[in-house]
Amino acid sequence: MKRVVATGTFDIIHPGHIYYLEESRKLGDELHVIVAKDANVRHKPIPVIGEAQRLKVVQALRVVDFARLGDATDMFRPIEEIDPAVITLGFNQHFSEEQLREALKERGIGATVVRIGEYSGDSCTSTRRIIDRILEIRGKS
Repeated sequence: MKRVVATGTFDIIHPGHIYYLEESRKLGDELHVIVAKDANVRHKPIPVIGEAQRLKVVQALRVVDFARLGDATDMFRPIEEIDPAVITLGFNQHFSEEQLREALKERGIGATVVRIGEYSGDSCTSTRRIIDRILEIRGKS
């Protein structure tokens, strides 16, 4: 059984997320998704949607076999528990692939790291763009 792990915030699910997860799923037999806890999202504004709801939405996606929240203190703990063959990164995730490979190696995790490319089929393929579009159409209240 070849397990693949995809990680992310998954705030306001959009076609870019679906593309990332579908491409990740193609790399193995089982797709496990780790949804970032609210407290762990530091590289961008806090999520609009809370962690429990984001997890529920990701769990409902047909492409996803298993989903769970990340660990509050150790991002590698769920990865160790899943024991994946592959870990995918989205095109805009702020991880250095090389630094991640080194950190995995130090923890004894032998997974391959794969960067999934950008989806370019729709205009609203990021949470920021969706929020900007909502504000443009509906106006600020």
